[in-house]
Amino acid sequence: MRVAVVGAEGGGLLQAVAEDGSPQGPPQPVRDLAAAVAERERADRPRWVWAATAELYPGLLRAGARADRAHDLGLTEAILLAADGRWGEPRSFPAAWARLRGLPVPDDTARPSGAPGAGQPALFDHDLLGLPGPAELLEGVVAVHADQQRRLAGAVPRSERVQGVGAGAREAAEGAGGGWPGGLGLLVAAESAGALAAVEMAAAGLPWRPEVHDAVLTELLGPRPRAGAVPQRLADLAARVGAAFGLPRLNPDSPAQVLRAFANAGTPLPSTRSHVLRGVDHPAVPLLLAYKELSRLHATYGWSWLDAWVAGGRFRPEYVPGGVVSGRWATRGGGALQIPHALRRAVVADPGWTFVVADASQLEPRVLAALSGDDGLARAAAGGDLYAALAADAFGGDRARAKTALLAAMYGGDVGQLMTVLRRRFPAAVGYVEAAARTGEEGGLVRSRLGRTCPPPSTAWLAATEAAGGLGPDAEAVPRGRRAARDRGRFTRNFVVQASAADWALVLLAAVRRRLAGEAGQLVFFQHDEVVVHCPRDDADRVAAEVRDAAAESGRLVFGDTAVRFPLSVAVVDCYADAK
Repeated sequence: MRVAVVGAEGGGLLQAVAEDGSPQGPPQPVRDLAAAVAERERADRPRWVWAATAELYPGLLRAGARADRAHDLGLTEAILLAADGRWGEPRSFPAAWARLRGLPVPDDTARPSGAPGAGQPALFDHDLLGLPGPAELLEGVVAVHADQQRRLAGAVPRSERVQGVGAGAREAAEGAGGGWPGGLGLLVAAESAGALAAVEMAAAGLPWRPEVHDAVLTELLGPRPRAGAVPQRLADLAARVGAAFGLPRLNPDSPAQVLRAFANAGTPLPSTRSHVLRGVDHPAVPLLLAYKELSRLHATYGWSWLDAWVAGGRFRPEYVPGGVVSGRWATRGGGALQIPHALRRAVVADPGWTFVVADASQLEPRVLAALSGDDGLARAAAGGDLYAALAADAFGGDRARAKTALLAAMYGGDVGQLMTVLRRRFPAAVGYVEAAARTGEEGGLVRSRLGRTCPPPSTAWLAATEAAGGLGPDAEAVPRGRRAARDRGRFTRNFVVQASAADWALVLLAAVRRRLAGEAGQLVFFQHDEVVVHCPRDDADRVAAEVRDAAAESGRLVFGDTAVRFPLSVAVVDCYADAK
């Protein structure tokens, strides 16, 4: 059962719709939207259909109305447009409704999905959509949902919609989501479930001890400086860097000054990137590396971050589900997806509670094994350490060489003889990513296991590759075009694996959320292939078992009948830093 919902001043409107989106009875006005949603949730457990989870659900949740399932029109529109190769078109609910009505389509930048006010009827640009009130807005929600259900039901096998693929690349496209029954429907459901989880995690918040955070910063940077001043540790390092070059006024934050200093010292460098500096023998190098690391910590997670993002003992990330083209999440500031290990010491469970931290082990190589159906790689992925098994099978027990070869296969790279060994022993796995790379080089599209579609090539890419095939006077056109083709091939080679890993992680998140419904435990953190649950200490073993079961379920749902296992490393800890 599905129920379309819109909010309005003083209440809202509900309307039951069938699975195909057709209305099932008239709209129902309600005075208290949260109370009506909570009552309907208890009675029927419907799938709620609304314009944008990020805008309507936080208010409902604050009022005590938790939604079990949803269909987010904006997120679904983005998936469907990409599947049709229409990446550049606006994807918000207002854009989808305007397209249906043949009206001018508003640009997403005018009101981005998730921005304050998006999805709220009182704040829509009525002149763009011709929506004078909540009743017409509900009509739009119902119409867009019905159109999306029609498009999902009528989706042809993905391989038929991939442009510019040869036979080998077509096999990769079919394996990467095409032909898996209900793949796109599962992706849409998981994306909307992820949006619900994102709101709930922001509401729950990640326990964060400000005093511990301050102590870590003081330990690494010195006492908190006055506003606008540089921490003492950074000032000392800057002075020592300058002294190492004999330039007391050198600014370590200026790449131009640092490069000029190295050149004057007889060591010209192409950049000041850390990996470049590590290859240089100069007394300033360790000082510069320490300065860069601490400067980054201060700028990104220093005292200003603490003041802005932690309140009431909680850090509340603002997640953007599907914010990266591969389906991985992004954030609107706060850096939730890359918290430094040192600051994880500030993430401490409440008294009587603990964390269950679970992250997937060697996820992307296992995903490649399941995608490609390579029997040899699947056997290696059936146990614990995939790289060790791979080394024993093909690389004389050398785990490091096995890992290097497999990562090169997934991400692109020249590893010579190692790739020859990998190609000979695991032809289906290597052939899968190489076919995806050829598709990208030819300008085609590839898809994840559940059907998330990569962006098409840019206009600049098309111009560069077309020029490479001409006979014009530009001597650089051919090598430039070939470089562009290779770069896109590396992107699509990785996309089929990384996006499919994101499919699995998203389904995992949805499965964990469903299993925790009604329990004391709370999902409080998610990044890429890791989930963190905050729960009463007495419930930790049960929660850990549920998370492991959710991982097994996700493997079955996304990859079907496969010998590949997707084990989770699960730790029960009182401090997040102790999990790894």
